[in-house]
Amino acid sequence: MPDQKQAMLYGLATVLLWSTVATAFKLSLRDLSPVQMLVIACSASVLVMALILVAQRRWHRVFELSGKQYLQSMGMGLINPCLYYFVLFGAFDRLPAQEAQPLNYTWALVLAYLSVPFLGQRLQRLDVVAGLVCYAGVVVIATRGDVLSLTFSDPLGVGLAIGSTVIWASYWIIATRDTRDPVVGLFLNFLCGLPVIVAVCALTDGFDVAPGTAMAAAVYVGVFEMGIAFVLWSYAMKKAENTSRVSNLIFISPFLSLVFISMILGEVILPSTYVGLVLIVAGLWVQQHKTRAKLAGVSGS
Repeated sequence: MPDQKQAMLYGLATVLLWSTVATAFKLSLRDLSPVQMLVIACSASVLVMALILVAQRRWHRVFELSGKQYLQSMGMGLINPCLYYFVLFGAFDRLPAQEAQPLNYTWALVLAYLSVPFLGQRLQRLDVVAGLVCYAGVVVIATRGDVLSLTFSDPLGVGLAIGSTVIWASYWIIATRDTRDPVVGLFLNFLCGLPVIVAVCALTDGFDVAPGTAMAAAVYVGVFEMGIAFVLWSYAMKKAENTSRVSNLIFISPFLSLVFISMILGEVILPSTYVGLVLIVAGLWVQQHKTRAKLAGVSGS
């Protein structure tokens, strides 16, 4: 049954969790390599999603899929968590959190662009405007305000951050044809991706990981960013009477994230980060406003 108050509470809880993960990424990456962090986080995520399915009495659905759907789980698991988090953690390993986090938020715009060739949607003028505004913000952040020089603070790190948005957007385009229960699907994707991640870690950095803050941060990422936040957001969407009010909450997250980055990591937030982030959020707002206007026109016709 729709309940806007509950939807907003679930949405706010999700946004709060999303706002902490950039800080958790950097805390973990201080002592762990990206692949070591991913092994721990993915393992924690698989466990917490299994517990959620058991608690919701939906565990039996894991065993009710077709052979094709299990193959789908293997394929999607190679994209998320494997490829996406390899690239994302690589970006956070190279860039300050205040740079990597806003760049990753442009995935929603990339999704709109990729929907043109892959979903047959039309690119409109506001999509182009949103893109120009968003990527102006990306340039401001990546050059740390020295826009005219076009000298990036870390070209590979910036490339990985932008690449992660393409991978994430591609994953959600593929997911539009996914008929599995969302939590069951995510659980199976991570379960199928975990052995690949473990194998890569064994062949590269190994498992010599000492307990401490870094491990705890990696577990936090797995439990909350990869697990509980997904479930809370799905509840928020399901309970919402007005989904646009709930979806607007995501614009709080990048600014709140800067507070945690400054207070916990001790990063001095550069003026260029604020300017770039405002441009990115403005571009995303333009793109989302266009989508809402289109839906309103359809519902009113």
